[in-house]
Amino acid sequence: MADDEELIRTGFRLILTSRGIEVVGEAADGVQAVAEAERLRPEVVLMDIRMPDLDGLEAAKRVLRLLPHCRVIMLTTFDLDRYVYAALAAGASGFLLKDVTAAHLAAAVRLVNTGDALLAPSITRRLVERYATAQEAGRAGPGHRPATAAAAARTAAVHPGLAPLTPRELEVLALMGRGLSNTELAEALTLSEATVKTHVARIFAKLALRDRAQAVVLAYETGLVTPGRTTAD
Repeated sequence: MADDEELIRTGFRLILTSRGIEVVGEAADGVQAVAEAERLRPEVVLMDIRMPDLDGLEAAKRVLRLLPHCRVIMLTTFDLDRYVYAALAAGASGFLLKDVTAAHLAAAVRLVNTGDALLAPSITRRLVERYATAQEAGRAGPGHRPATAAAAARTAAVHPGLAPLTPRELEVLALMGRGLSNTELAEALTLSEATVKTHVARIFAKLALRDRAQAVVLAYETGLVTPGRTTAD
């Protein structure tokens, strides 16, 4: 658990230990967080975004490079979309405000430890889309018009980062990027939910993704999904 406020660390430790979750270590800044994570090799790290010496986003990146199977939940006082996007892009599996309830905090740690994402895909998609739209407008200027989803799919199909995927897997990833659950994917593609789960697992394995949150970010960053468009475009 990494936070520069001792009171926050103490409170969270009491909450988690009272619910049967062992807190193996603490850190007061980003540099210490990376060092302690490497030494203790925790399953889950609670990482404050704003810390001295090294901010939590950069610390999270370093921890995940050292410990690829570790899960990171980012903590912040500020409910800002750009932090959500940055945290997910850094490889975090979840994002929590510091005023989270005790029950939600414990549930979040258990959830990401199972390999799932803390944010629902639809929420993640909405936040990523909003941020991606702003970035695209800033880069291209007021006269720019985003590409259609069909054009984006053609571009993404040859994107080096997506080269390992089959056409069906590209289709599944595109729909995941739009926030569809496995049940919704099965209905949209006329497949069984078990088959969809197999496709999703293969996508994660081929692209070294930890969870659906990272899949959503990747779908936007590679152009497979474009902001403001629907899958029917």
